[in-house]
Formats: sequence, structure tokens, C-alpha cells
Amino acid sequence: SAGVHRIWKDAMVEWLNPRPGWKVLDVAGGTGDIAFRIVEMARSRGGEAAVTVCDINQQMLGEGVRRAGEKGERAIEWVCGNAESLPFPDSHFDAYTIAFGIRNVTHIDQALREARRVLKPGGRFLCLEFSKVEVPGLDTLYDAYSFKLLPKIGAYVAQDEASYRYLAESIRRFPPQAKFAAMIREAGL
Repeated sequence: SAGVHRIWKDAMVEWLNPRPGWKVLDVAGGTGDIAFRIVEMARSRGGEAAVTVCDINQQMLGEGVRRAGEKGERAIEWVCGNAESLPFPDSHFDAYTIAFGIRNVTHIDQALREARRVLKPGGRFLCLEFSKVEVPGLDTLYDAYSFKLLPKIGAYVAQDEASYRYLAESIRRFPPQAKFAAMIREAGL
């Protein structure tokens, strides 16, 4: 995204508009990027939001805990769990966020049902994800960038060509926007 994903994360949290006293679940958010933003925004409004990060990857959670320690942040709970079978009670959270993680879930429809289950009635579901480009011409450029240039950039910048190749492949496998929107509606969100 050439760093644009940071702007998108900020916009997502602004759109969420977290309020002091809310319980927010951030799924696949192991590093804490979204959680830190939510906590900061709630504090800027004069209160605290209880944020729980749930990620299936213990190493990612460890990175988030490490970053929280560096920041002196203690308002976030870190839970290892699967988006397809969340370890939380029904109707527990005011909001559910997932940023760049749902395309990595094996059964997206099940993860969406779980999101609905743990949300309070009227709760907010926000999902930030890359998708296929649907503009003719731009889709060809995007594919060329994603499959040819992006892995080379990953190899040069992060010494990790394989992860950047996986990123492009996982975006291609993700349902088209209209189908994903239908999946969200079918889950009751």
C-alpha cells in the first residue's frame, strides 16, 4: 500500500468513533495497531475504552504485548483465539474490528457469524481489507504490481519475498467486494 494502510487504519478508527466505556474486540490485531488507536481516541474524549485484541498467532500477540510495554499501555487485553470460534460470551462487545485479517481466515462465513454472536444488539462491525480491483485497466496494473513488483520490494526492503507473494495471492483469493458484502449481510451484520 506504500504506507497508505496507516491512513486507512486511522480512518477506520475515526469511522468507528469509539466512546469511553465501550468494549471493543479487535480480531487478528496481534500487533495492536488498531487497538492502540482505539484507546487513544477514547482517551481524547475523556475516558477509557476496554479493548481486547484476539489473534490466533501467539507470536503476533507477543509483539503487541511488547509494543504495549514500550508505550506503558495497560488498557488492552491480549487473548489468543480463533476468529471462527471466539472465546467470548454472546452480546459482549459494543464493536468488532478486523483490519487486514479476514482474508486469512479459513472459513470467512463462520468468522462473520462469530462477529455477530459476540456483538451487542446494535453493535458496530468494521472490516478493513484489501480486495480485487474492479476497474478495467487498473486491475491489470494492480495485478502486475502485486505479483511482479511487490514481492521484489518485499525481498529488498524486508528480506522476505515469500510473505509479499502470499499477500498478493491471499488478496486474489478473497471474495469480490459484492460477494463479501453479501456474506456480511447473510451473517446478520
